[in-house]
Amino acid sequence: MEILHTAPARDGFHMPAEWEAHEGCLMIWPERGDSWQYGAYAARRAFVQIAAAIGRSERVTVLCSPRQYDNARLALPANVRVIETATDDAWARDVGPTYVVNGRGTRRGIDWGFNAWGGLYPDCLRDAAAARKVCDLYGDDCYDKRAFILEGGSIHVDGQGTALVTGACLLNPNRNPDMTKDEITRTLCDYLNVQKVIWLPRGIYRDETDEHVDNICAFTAPGEVVLAWTDDESDPQFALSNACLQTLADERDAKGRAIRVHKLPLPRPVTITEEECGGLDFCEGEPTRVPGERLAASYVNFYIANGAVVMPAFDDPADAEAVRILQGLFPTREIVSIPTRNILIGGGNIHCITQQIPAV
Repeated sequence: MEILHTAPARDGFHMPAEWEAHEGCLMIWPERGDSWQYGAYAARRAFVQIAAAIGRSERVTVLCSPRQYDNARLALPANVRVIETATDDAWARDVGPTYVVNGRGTRRGIDWGFNAWGGLYPDCLRDAAAARKVCDLYGDDCYDKRAFILEGGSIHVDGQGTALVTGACLLNPNRNPDMTKDEITRTLCDYLNVQKVIWLPRGIYRDETDEHVDNICAFTAPGEVVLAWTDDESDPQFALSNACLQTLADERDAKGRAIRVHKLPLPRPVTITEEECGGLDFCEGEPTRVPGERLAASYVNFYIANGAVVMPAFDDPADAEAVRILQGLFPTREIVSIPTRNILIGGGNIHCITQQIPAV
């Protein structure tokens, strides 16, 4: 593995769209007690279901701590690779490398700076080192961009020159306080090799990542997105989603296309129970969950695998409608709906715990 100090755009590399072919998918085995309730057993069952669904069409690699290797190996399907690698938590999207390709059979990773979502958690040194280790595992060279704080869930691309981000996250002073919006835009253009960055104003209400874009809006095809939506104007989410809708209505992508928006309904508000809070460890310096707290539930937090779209379910009447909409948008892929409340309690969902490895 070579550490590179140039920029992907200058080298002829770009970030492909998630629906393009994958070699595989990266995940991390959950065990952290302040994220995963009651020893993470319920969360692990959901992780196993997700890994199995993705593993039917691409190779899944799961990182885990040495003390959890035997548990992970026993629980996961035989076709899932398990690798001992130390991390602080299980958010592969945010701590794994962002991959770029050049269309000539070469793939490289980007090692962004990671500060635990703006300092949300005090210990993140092992997570901050994860991207480079994954590049080494796959035998890919790695761009060193640790001077720029960015999580993988805060960007989404169409593979044709356009990126989606939220200002709530990328302009938050807890990420890159010394950079202007224009400077951040230029950095994204240089490292993702995009020509247009669409800045959505907000994300999902109470999303503790400072409103990552992958929970509110995602490309489903060039010029098309899904947007998390509620018709309830009394819901705090309505104003946030509506602001994004207005932004998208006024924008064009890098190819000059108007953005076609497909509204993906939100489930009814999901709140954490007293019993669930009781199963979480306390860690000094970190936020603690309180009974009745609203969680950032959204169907947009899905993963596009080679043969499937693996999406969250919340035991809600909107589950079926979300499946129907996504099936229409991805007619050649199976839509796999998996109950993910026990992942959501940890602060994210399916897209947050997965990171695609593009095929070359």
